[in-house]
Amino acid sequence: MSAQTPEQGSSENQNPEDTQAGAEESAQANATETEQATDQQNESPVEQGSQLEQALEAALDEAQRAKDDLLRVQAEMQNLRRRTEQDIEKAHKYGQEKFSIELLAVMDNLERSLEASSNSEDETIKAIYEGVKLTLKSLADSFTKFNIEQIDPLGEPFDPQLHQAMSIQENAEAEPNTVIAVMQKGYTLHGRVMRPAMVMVSK
Repeated sequence: MSAQTPEQGSSENQNPEDTQAGAEESAQANATETEQATDQQNESPVEQGSQLEQALEAALDEAQRAKDDLLRVQAEMQNLRRRTEQDIEKAHKYGQEKFSIELLAVMDNLERSLEASSNSEDETIKAIYEGVKLTLKSLADSFTKFNIEQIDPLGEPFDPQLHQAMSIQENAEAEPNTVIAVMQKGYTLHGRVMRPAMVMVSK
C-alpha cells in the first residue's frame, strides 16, 4: 500500500462544487477582459480622436480658469500693496497734524507779542522783542522743515478752499471779492489745509 503526499490528500479532499465555482469565476473574468479589449478595438479612430479632443478641451478650460484666478489674485495683491503704500505715505505726511495744529496757537501768540512790542522804546521790552523774534524765526524754520506753510492772502482773490470770510465790506480801492484784511493766518500741511485763513473780503 503506497503512502499519500500532503498535496495528494489536499487535492482529493477539495469540494467539487468549490472547484467548479472557481472555474466559472475565472472564465467570467476572462470574458470581461476580452469584451473590454474588443470594445477598445472596435472604437473607430474618429471616436478615439473625439474623446481626446474633449479631454484636451477640458484640460485647457481648467488651465484657463487657473490662469484667470492667478491674475485676479495678483491684481488684488497689487491693489492691496498700493493702498498700503498710500496709507503709509499719508501716515508719514499727516501723522503730526494734530501736534502741528497745537503749535499754530504758539505761532499766533509769538506774532502778537512781536506786534505789541515792535514800537516800544523801553530797552527791556526791546530785548524781549529780539528774543521773541528769534524764537518765532526758529519755529517758522521748523514749520518749513515739516512742510507746514502759512496762508497770508492779503490782497489776493478770495479762495473758499483756503480762506474763511469773517465779514464783507465795501472798498473802493480793491477789486470785488478781494481779501482786504487778515484776522488770523491759515496754515497747510503738505498742501492740505489745517486751518483756513480768517479774512475780510471786499464787495
